[in-house]
Amino acid sequence: MASNYILRRAVHSDVNSLIGLLEILFSIESDFTVEEFKQRSGLEMMLNDDTRRCIMVAEINQQVVGMCTAQILVSTAEGGFVAVIEDLVVHKEYRGKGIGRGLLLSIESWAIAKGVKRLQLLADRNNTVALEFYKSLSWKSTQLICLHKK
Repeated sequence: MASNYILRRAVHSDVNSLIGLLEILFSIESDFTVEEFKQRSGLEMMLNDDTRRCIMVAEINQQVVGMCTAQILVSTAEGGFVAVIEDLVVHKEYRGKGIGRGLLLSIESWAIAKGVKRLQLLADRNNTVALEFYKSLSWKSTQLICLHKK
């Protein structure tokens, strides 16, 4: 496990680094394309509402090397709040050092402190490395599928 990284909430000055991380993530997720102005807008929106949204970053030597985001929604099935976790990505050279696990656990802790009843995330079905990673951290697949419409 990497012991020389710190986890913290993202701030506005991190946005360019976060966009770079999203470019890495979107390069392996065929459903998404990099459009910097859209990613910048989405990140700024998340940072501007830090009561229901959270961006955690991992930093080594003042360089952002990983990120994970979460947003709180209301679930009628749960009768309360749930957190949707997205955008977990670590720079390739820093993978396998516990950073992704640390990011995910810190986002989970944030969500639990907010009183969520369930954590949920979407993952690319072809990203077997990510799916095995989530499974190793006790995440379970469901019978639900994701659909979208523009």
